[in-house]
Amino acid sequence: MKELVFLLEEASAEAMLQSLLPRILHPDIQPRLIPFEGKQDLERQMCHRLRGYLNPQTRFIVLRDQDSSPDCKDVKAKLTNRCQQTGQAGKTLVRIACRELESFYLADLKAVAQALSMEKLSTHQSKAKFRRPDAIVNPSKELIALTKGEYQKVSGSRAIGKFLDPTNNRSPSFYNLIQGILRMQEELLSIQ
Repeated sequence: MKELVFLLEEASAEAMLQSLLPRILHPDIQPRLIPFEGKQDLERQMCHRLRGYLNPQTRFIVLRDQDSSPDCKDVKAKLTNRCQQTGQAGKTLVRIACRELESFYLADLKAVAQALSMEKLSTHQSKAKFRRPDAIVNPSKELIALTKGEYQKVSGSRAIGKFLDPTNNRSPSFYNLIQGILRMQEELLSIQ
């Protein structure tokens, strides 16, 4: 079985991917989503989880928020170094949501508007701060304010994931995640 395993910082990332992945993954690829209880739990358990996989037809994507770390490249390098110690380095990809997962949603306010039935929300996309959502310091707070409290982390992520445009590149970190998923999928499909 060809498997794409996601090691995720939290349940909201799982909820988003549950509704996004069926639209972009090939039917021969089985996604497996493993959410953790925050970044510390992810970092504590990920090496053990990676070492435990024996299926040669598996690829891994680690997804974590940048949060308050000054540089997402440093966070990625740290996680990549830990993955290299597991023997799965060539099969593992690390992706960082710059600042938070909600940056992905602020990059696609049309998807948020559809998911939350807030028709006029997408008109905010032309505002300067929503053209570069990865630069917003606290995207979850911004999204809650923008939706007047309608956005809830897990249920909102599940609803929004159904409408996210995988070709949207307003959030470079979202675009890089999608490109990474597609690249890992191609690797898996090429395995005989």
